[in-house]
Formats: sequence, structure tokens, C-alpha cells
Amino acid sequence: MHWKKLLSKKLLCDDKPDTDTQDGRSQFQRDFDRIVFSSAFRRMQDKTQVFPMPESDFVHNRLTHCLEVSCVGRSLGNLVGKKILERNKKLQKEFTQFHFGEIVASACLAHDIGNPPFGHSGEDAISEYFKNGNGKRFEKELNVKQWADFIKFDGNAQGFRIITKLQNSNILGGLKLTCATLAAFTKYPKESLIDDALTKNISK
Repeated sequence: MHWKKLLSKKLLCDDKPDTDTQDGRSQFQRDFDRIVFSSAFRRMQDKTQVFPMPESDFVHNRLTHCLEVSCVGRSLGNLVGKKILERNKKLQKEFTQFHFGEIVASACLAHDIGNPPFGHSGEDAISEYFKNGNGKRFEKELNVKQWADFIKFDGNAQGFRIITKLQNSNILGGLKLTCATLAAFTKYPKESLIDDALTKNISK
């Protein structure tokens, strides 16, 4: 494992040295704060979680869910970070176990940004709209890769696009999060066309 690369404090689209901030926060803490203050994060208050028939009208939304996941993620990250540092003594000069917790907490906080309402059913509805619905008329305007992104819509890829481009669209790098947080956020690092390629190989 190349831990120094995985724990990179370098900001996306920024050539500055990967050092901590001057205000007492680590770069990973700043990631967390930038996500909290983003409009993309606040929008999740209007998206409900999938839930059974509740006994009360107090229903979870995506925002509260992400806050809870972030709390659990921070604790797990701290525990794992402690073990990793025990096995990699050289890392202790630059990192503490809490840096691991901060990275995981930030990734957890943002993990549902980009997901449509109704979760995976929402993804399926968007894909179906472009594949067999009125959205099919746009196929001629897109290349093969772009079209695959629409007919296999993935909320995680959309989330990455939001936090790196659409949020603060006038700034290169969007929220300008660290490479470590972005790597932790990226759950499925593959193109939408890869499934087709695998299917063709299997069929042969």
C-alpha cells in the first residue's frame, strides 16, 4: 500500500503543497466543513430514506442519514487508523489516527450527494427515461460514452461530478477537496461502458 498517496492532502486542481491549513484545521477537517456548508449537502434534507410504515411522522431524510453515517465512519476510521499507524511507524511523523477518521467522516458525509430521490429506483427511472422514454431523442447528440452515462445513470458518478465541478462551478475543482477524501468518496471507479465490455467477453 502506498499510504502517503492514499492519504494525500493535495487539493484537486491546486498546485500548492499538501500541508495543513493555517487556521488549526487539517485539510481533511476542511473537507468536512466545505461539504457541510455546500448547497449540495443541504439539498439532501428534501430527500427521504427508504423506510417502512413508520409509527411517527418523524421520517429520516438523506441529510440526517449522512450525518449519522459520518459519525460511525469517523469512529471506524480512527480505529483502523490506529492499527495502520502501528504497522507503519514512518507514517506517524505526518499522520495521526484521527486523520483517518476525518477522511472517512468527510467521504461518508458526502456519500449520498448525487443520488436521485427514491435511491436505486430513481436511478432506474432516469436510465429508463433515456433508454426507452422521451429522453431517447438526445442519443444522436451524444457520443457513445456520454450516452452510456445516461442509460446507466449512477448517483455516485453524479455525486463526484457535483463536488468536483458543479458545486462552485466558477472555481476549477468545485469544492476543492483533498485527493484522499475524493478517493474515499469514489466507491465504483469505473466507466459505465465497462459492464458492456465484460458482458461481451463473458458471452464469448
